[in-house]
Amino acid sequence: MAHFHVFADVHDTAEHIKIRHVDIQDIIDALRMGVDDFMEKPSHYVFLCVIYPIVGFILFRWAFGQNYLQLIYPLVTGFALIGPFAALGFYEISRRRELKMDTSWKHALTVWKTPALPAIAVVGGMLIVLFLAWLFVAQMLYVGIYSATPPEALGPFLADVLTSQNGWALIIVGNAVGFLFALAALVTSVISLPLLLDQDVGAYVAVKTSVMACLMNPVPMLAWGAIVAGGLVLGSLPLLLGLAVVLPILAHATWHVYRKVIDTSGH
Repeated sequence: MAHFHVFADVHDTAEHIKIRHVDIQDIIDALRMGVDDFMEKPSHYVFLCVIYPIVGFILFRWAFGQNYLQLIYPLVTGFALIGPFAALGFYEISRRRELKMDTSWKHALTVWKTPALPAIAVVGGMLIVLFLAWLFVAQMLYVGIYSATPPEALGPFLADVLTSQNGWALIIVGNAVGFLFALAALVTSVISLPLLLDQDVGAYVAVKTSVMACLMNPVPMLAWGAIVAGGLVLGSLPLLLGLAVVLPILAHATWHVYRKVIDTSGH
């Protein structure tokens, strides 16, 4: 596996990567730069017309078809766990714009030609496993609080969740557990995937660097996580359509968070 640079870098060594200390202002600057990238290349059209409706249709059709109405909310919120992996194309657009290179959408697809692809696939697979684990835990919470019998209709189920003691228990406990999954995804991927796109350091080094960056900058990184969570909530309100704008902005901004946190001057 080392031949494919999955665990180590191209030289099969755990390259030392310098992590900077950042503050809240750096996070705000990264968000502003993400908005600038979005306005320069309004990638929301692609997300709006192709990506998110397809994924949303598949998830909702599966939930309704399999009578898993109780998993619609976990599916929608859990999709954000694999968002960093799905955002690779946006990272590439921001990287190319930073280098004053062509930023047409064809280059967003060239990320699959990167030599770090095997390592990126490992990190992406980890996020997918995290997403599936969240769905399993969400189902177990529903069974524990309600029963193994799925709800018969969405309307009555929503009414019960919002007005009953069991419903509020599901909301509180479910969101608390969901926060832990979201935190795990943030800590392991916020730096690792942009880093792998920028440098072929291997999955282990990338994830370790991401974790260390979060430990060295707990308040700014938690603030970034809160911005991501708040943006996803706001974007989900108008029938998920707002995510067509929110997700690209957050993806572009994540690249700039990486640039703020990781010192690439010696690269």
